[in-house]
Amino acid sequence: MRIFRILAALSVLTAGTAAAQEAPPQAIVAPLMTKALNDYPGKEAVMFTVEYPPGSVDPVHRHDAHAFVYVLEGSIVMGVKGSKPVTLTAGQTFYEGPDDIHTIGRNASATKPAKFLVVLLKKQGAPILTPVP
Repeated sequence: MRIFRILAALSVLTAGTAAAQEAPPQAIVAPLMTKALNDYPGKEAVMFTVEYPPGSVDPVHRHDAHAFVYVLEGSIVMGVKGSKPVTLTAGQTFYEGPDDIHTIGRNASATKPAKFLVVLLKKQGAPILTPVP
């Protein structure tokens, strides 16, 4: 249940701050599975989908996990600190390491939604996402 509260928090965080400007549309996070990895004591895999409405943007964050991303539909822009952003389309993948800071995560389109699958390999009970100021 804790994992679902954390994923819900991710959805809220993607709305941005309550500034005078209109906030970008929120990402829709759908949890699919959490599984303890008995071969790797203290580790778990978490799988979820993220749907970016047109114009959706993630806050800067880190996962403290190995993050594997697979684009299901649409086009997204992903980037980590120290690397150039990449634009990915359906069928393409992206990887974030446990020490990476996710500086760019957004829908590449202002008119079409995008959807991707995420698998995290992380410490059991660790948060899915940690905002980075």
